[in-house]
Amino acid sequence: MDIATIIGIVAGSLVVGIAILMGGNPGTFVNIPSLCIVVGGGLAATVIRFPLAKVFQALALGGKVAFTHKNKDAKDMIDEIARLADVVRKEGPLGLENVDIEDELLKKGAQFVSDGYEEDVIFETLERERDLYLDRLEEGKLIYKSLGDAAPAFGMIGTLVGLVQMLSTMDDPAAIGPAMAVALLTTLYGAVIANLVCLPIADKLSTKGKIEDLNSTLTIDGIMQLRAGKNPNVIREMLQAYMTDKQRAELVAEGAAA
Repeated sequence: MDIATIIGIVAGSLVVGIAILMGGNPGTFVNIPSLCIVVGGGLAATVIRFPLAKVFQALALGGKVAFTHKNKDAKDMIDEIARLADVVRKEGPLGLENVDIEDELLKKGAQFVSDGYEEDVIFETLERERDLYLDRLEEGKLIYKSLGDAAPAFGMIGTLVGLVQMLSTMDDPAAIGPAMAVALLTTLYGAVIANLVCLPIADKLSTKGKIEDLNSTLTIDGIMQLRAGKNPNVIREMLQAYMTDKQRAELVAEGAAA
């Protein structure tokens, strides 16, 4: 569970909600036609840009990444790979079949090593797995960014629709209020949807892609060292390049304390 996403959305919603409550009747900020213009128009524009199936996949992927994103610590990944190397050294590659591995890419790579696949086959297969997942994240980012761009634009379109309705009914004071509500609320809905949901999720998908690229490359590198039968300590030394300066400093401090 990614608590940061939940905190951000709840905090943003509370800020807007409190401002609305302090200003009077919350019911005046509910307008179904305005919401239909922004949501329906934004989705329509996105479907025109991207295949329908890709849009639904991206919406699901964005929700999954936003609310269940879990950072993988490079040090923990290296420790796990070194542990697997120790198993290979003691029991041989077949010993990997009895080890529980949580990370999917690492699990698949360990299975390849256990099955005795050639190094080239393992490397190409794992790289393809990584690249395809990164492509899906990039596509999801583009779709959420498209929604984030379209929502304010359709908010402005709704504003123009409301203004036209208002100007065309100037002789009827009772119709001016609802028309003005459509004009203003579509802009509000578009801004909130874009800046509180769509664009933050697009940025989170972008960040997730960078993290996954680094972690997957670390995993593939580790699996190749595992396949080559390298010593666990040698693997740790070789993979330290993927650690941050802070993690390396902690590692040195742990070594000095030991």
